[in-house]
Amino acid sequence: MPAPTQAEHREARALALLRELGAGQLDHPGGTLLAHLERVHARLGVWGARPELRLAGLCHAFYGTDGFATALLPVGRRAELAAVIGAGAEEIVYFYASCDRAASYPTLAADDPAGADAAGAGAGAGAADNEAVSSVAPAFRDRFTGHVHSPDRQSRRDFAELSAANELDLARIDPAFRAAHGPGLLSLFTRLRGLLTEPAWRDCQAVLGGTAP
Repeated sequence: MPAPTQAEHREARALALLRELGAGQLDHPGGTLLAHLERVHARLGVWGARPELRLAGLCHAFYGTDGFATALLPVGRRAELAAVIGAGAEEIVYFYASCDRAASYPTLAADDPAGADAAGAGAGAGAADNEAVSSVAPAFRDRFTGHVHSPDRQSRRDFAELSAANELDLARIDPAFRAAHGPGLLSLFTRLRGLLTEPAWRDCQAVLGGTAP
């Protein structure tokens, strides 16, 4: 039997820590928080995400999020999670958790032609408006510190992919959530399309557009 890979070892340790901190007892749509995290991890794997991003998907709620206030660890203990899943995966977790969504979502794909075109089309804007949108630098607000910065493209791609995996799981598992938030999420991911992988975008269309089984 082959030895576990580094990613598999880190995944096992992450699952043990999640259970230790009570993720298996926290209510969440579709069952427990742990079950949700495992589904997000699996969905990222189906989409072909690299090990760091899949680990971040498994651990994305450790510090809470702008949409889920319960935290398993305070951000002052980031080093503990990094020791389990690696610094790269932990950085993705922090980036995801720290997003002030209302402040950050509008410009996440501002420098992407596909995002600018989608935003312009949704607003009925002309070519001049699209050009203005695409010239705005992405502005990301950290809800923990209040710091605003312009993250690199890879960070935004990871964020968009993880966001899609998270929100699509909720939409698949909870018809009421899908009915209430599906149109808004489809609009969001249409704007972020240039940051998403093709498998993620297809799932967005299928689940939020109403064609998923």
